[in-house]
Amino acid sequence: MAKSITVNGTAHQVDLPDDVPLLWVLRDALNMTGTKFGCGVAACGACTVHINGEAVRSCQMPLSDVDGDITTIEGLGTPDMMHKLQQAWVDHQVAQCGYCQSGQIMQAAALLETTPTPTDEDIDEAMAGNLCRCGTYPRIRAAIKDAAGLES
Repeated sequence: MAKSITVNGTAHQVDLPDDVPLLWVLRDALNMTGTKFGCGVAACGACTVHINGEAVRSCQMPLSDVDGDITTIEGLGTPDMMHKLQQAWVDHQVAQCGYCQSGQIMQAAALLETTPTPTDEDIDEAMAGNLCRCGTYPRIRAAIKDAAGLES
């Protein structure tokens, strides 16, 4: 049975089984490949997207449970008009391999929506579920603080 979902402000009809994870709906059915597959068990954060502004792990969100507007990294900003976090990521040279970065940015964006001036502890708590093999955590924290208008 077809399901209507809204991704980055655009309505889509997807005719897939209810148990298909949102990650694969986005990547395979809608060709939005900015959201990454990392672990498949919601432990690494590479697949983080927003549903109604809340950060969720799309690898464990079945299509049947999707209820609300979805925002992916493609909907956060564009190369010509970057979101303040994307610009901070560039300014602080956060990415090394870059694989986890879309999930990191989406998690950080959700943090700044609820906590516009986060402390180091707020950042550490919010970002704890997002893993980076390259270990760019100090740069991630600095970029989040920069995007929040705080000194890093």
